[in-house]
Amino acid sequence: MEKSCTLLIHFDKGSPALANEIKEAMEGNDAPAKIDAMKKAVMLLLNGETLPQLFITIVRYVLPSEDHTIQKLLLLYLEIIDKTDARGRVLPEMILICQNLRNNLQHPNEYIRGVTLRFLCRLSESEILEPLIPSVLTNLEHRHPFIRRHALLAICAIYRLPQGEQLLPDAPELVEKVLSSEQDLSARRNAFLMLATCAQDRAVSYLLSHADQVPVWGDLLQMAALDLIRKVCRSNRAEKGKYIKIIISLLNSPSTAVIYESAGILVSLSSAPTAIRAAANTYCQLLSSQSDNNVKLIVLDRLNELKSSHKDIMVEVIMDVLRALSSPNLDIRRKTLDIALELITPRNIDEVVLTLKKEVVKTQSGELEKNGEYRQMLVQAIHTCAIKFPEVASTVVHLLMDFLGDTNVASAMDVVLFVREIIETNPKLRVSIITRLLDTFYQIRAARVCSCALWIIGEYCLSLSEVESGIAMIKQCLGDLPFYTTTEEGEPTDASKRPQQVNSSVTVSSRRPMILADGTYATQSAASETALSAPTIVPGSMSSTGNLRSLILSGDFFLGAVVACTLTKLVLRLEEVQPSKAEANKACTSALLIMVSMLQLGQSSFLPHPIDDDSYDRIVLCIRLLCNTGDEVRKIWLLSCRQSFAKMLAEKQFRETEEIKAKAQISHAQPDDLIDFYHLKSRKGMSQLELEDEVQDDLKRATGEFMKDGDDANKLNRILQLTGFSDPVYAEAYVTVHHYDIVLDVTVINRTKETLQNLCLELATMGDLKLVDRPQNYTLAPESSKQIRANIKVSSTETGVIFGNIVYETSNVLERTVVVLNDIHIDIMDYISPSTCADVAFRNMWAEFEWENKVAVNTVIQDEKEFLNHIIKSTNMKCLTPPSALDGECGFLAANLYAKSVFGEDALVNVSVEKQADGKLSGYIRIRSKTQGIALSLGDKITLKQKGGS
Repeated sequence: MEKSCTLLIHFDKGSPALANEIKEAMEGNDAPAKIDAMKKAVMLLLNGETLPQLFITIVRYVLPSEDHTIQKLLLLYLEIIDKTDARGRVLPEMILICQNLRNNLQHPNEYIRGVTLRFLCRLSESEILEPLIPSVLTNLEHRHPFIRRHALLAICAIYRLPQGEQLLPDAPELVEKVLSSEQDLSARRNAFLMLATCAQDRAVSYLLSHADQVPVWGDLLQMAALDLIRKVCRSNRAEKGKYIKIIISLLNSPSTAVIYESAGILVSLSSAPTAIRAAANTYCQLLSSQSDNNVKLIVLDRLNELKSSHKDIMVEVIMDVLRALSSPNLDIRRKTLDIALELITPRNIDEVVLTLKKEVVKTQSGELEKNGEYRQMLVQAIHTCAIKFPEVASTVVHLLMDFLGDTNVASAMDVVLFVREIIETNPKLRVSIITRLLDTFYQIRAARVCSCALWIIGEYCLSLSEVESGIAMIKQCLGDLPFYTTTEEGEPTDASKRPQQVNSSVTVSSRRPMILADGTYATQSAASETALSAPTIVPGSMSSTGNLRSLILSGDFFLGAVVACTLTKLVLRLEEVQPSKAEANKACTSALLIMVSMLQLGQSSFLPHPIDDDSYDRIVLCIRLLCNTGDEVRKIWLLSCRQSFAKMLAEKQFRETEEIKAKAQISHAQPDDLIDFYHLKSRKGMSQLELEDEVQDDLKRATGEFMKDGDDANKLNRILQLTGFSDPVYAEAYVTVHHYDIVLDVTVINRTKETLQNLCLELATMGDLKLVDRPQNYTLAPESSKQIRANIKVSSTETGVIFGNIVYETSNVLERTVVVLNDIHIDIMDYISPSTCADVAFRNMWAEFEWENKVAVNTVIQDEKEFLNHIIKSTNMKCLTPPSALDGECGFLAANLYAKSVFGEDALVNVSVEKQADGKLSGYIRIRSKTQGIALSLGDKITLKQKGGS
């Protein structure tokens, strides 16, 4: 049984010389030196030193001191030292201490009396306490409240001891009298706590008899009353109706702590709509009145719990919850939006969307640095509202399209994805969205946003005017052709930077020498071509160069390929809707010229990097299609893309619906489990007190203290052998991993015929692991065993290693014997769990995270899907790629996996495999994370497990 510790201070282990220095300082007359010596003595005792020679010195030279600091340190020293022998009997020298404590309890100074009374609360030896009880009772009538309140605490501590009722048989009656006459708030609280702890019936009687006065009690006494109510209702739930009126009256207390506790207890005691509504309103008032961000986050957690169990009532306070958006803290705003989005109904959707629109407008005017991120959260929230309730889409889509040119690329990307989904799911808004998109396209400055916007233009420009406007807009944003020219000196330059010329090419002649075939010199005329005209400056644009032109000239040929595909779709559709064949041919020729110019730019020396092969092939394909288009190809380009997108949206919605259904159908009781009575009630109907009772079993189960019959095999799997069977000391460890803690229960067996002295289990760690306890020495009898527990803290998701040895001495061998232990590897799988995130969030994290670990595929598995399932099972991750995207047999497979650690770290994995001609799989598994430890540890795990069969 480990001893309880009331004081813990870190101090490096001292030397024997330090003990002598402490003794000499205590024997002197210098008070500051005595104070330093007492501090060192206390810290040495706390860290395992015994210092038996100091006790008499302290009694002779420190005990008589009148210095308050020395007296306080003396009490700390007395609190730490062992007061009993090995058999549990009080040491005889403790009689010297009793006399000093009695004198302190009668000391004229209030501070000395108070700290001595407080010290008595930490004593458990009845032999020491018994002669002090008359002095303690005398202090109940002292004039100073500081002493009275500590005297009540001392009486409570003494009465709670196993022999307490014999030492103080009339303590409850005495304290009850004090409570009725006491005026000091802290003293009354201590008296009430003593009754609540030791004589609950008296405390309940006092509370019910003074129920009308509870609202005017001080906040300390009100908190004690609430604790008593919680305790009584847990033991006897039938009486909770008596206390509802008291709790509701405390909801109007001037103390915010009392209000918060009252609301929590009210929810735990009653599930009546009136009580839940009162608690929800109380939480909302705290949310708006408190300025501390931590308080707001805690209150939001309580509201989230109410939302889970009482959603119908929480719907009524959704607008009060949304007031928390006024806080500048992003975490508070994020939690607020998460709660509000689950409380949206057809009745309140208009109000919610109006509030979100106002918040979006506020982000335009403010100069706060986090406005972009907040705007992104608002856009995602509005997106969710529009998907759930399509009728509100028209009121927000045009507002959000103003942010397509946002400097925050993530926010602009969310807007364009929102527009893409709305234009497909709301055909009535198609014309207005396309018109607005064509008008605002020039403001977009991010390549990814441009690509998505161009896809929308290519797919949803259907009428003649829309197609012509789309082609004209793209030409305007590209500027004049060619993209570059060659000067007289042979240096390529951007054609748009040349002086503006009008509708004619300019030939600039120059005279330069030339060597003829016969070796003589001659002169010739040379000409260089310049741009036909500079690009038009669009009003309100950020630059005189079109956005598409500047991005392509920066080397973004993927965007160039998207432009080519969009022009191809628009020209093919123009051929269907344009009655004039000449106009269609003219548009086709213009599009071909743009594509050829991009290829010319990509293969020139004007840019530092040439065009990539994929973009080149894509643009060439578009050129071939425009030159020779068949009906089947036309159908694929004009219809199949949009149909695939519609199918993707339908599947996404179906998947989300199935996940919601699956969560709703989770059974809390397995078919072969024993039936408990609370299983006959719905989980929603369980009170908070019942749930709290269940937590105790959950904690025991997590730490291995409580196991079902079927868990024996699991327990055996966690036992690790640390030494060999032939070693003189055999050791094995049972490892329990629970989030931030690792507990090693080490069984050490002495297999020799000798007594092992000073046996010590020395452990060390590698990685982000930290030992909590210092090793202790034990004496092990022949062929006996000892249970040693070691606690280790974990600070990050990393595969850590615990290693060490067992050191001991015997009477026959002068030197210490060392037995080296096997290493204990802490598995990363204990810290990560499958999780899910949106595709956009996955891509953003993939781009941001700096640590990557690339593992080559090396497996005997020959089926791509089987290999993917094996990796998912081995890494405890969730596959984000939908099953429909993995259907079919093509010899290739690419999938994204995601997991989250208990420390909030994200683990991203991309599996890309290809089936070779010989049937083997090849490819790479790439892991990315924000920290190096999780990337390396997960890579090692995959390398170890990917071969299959294990």
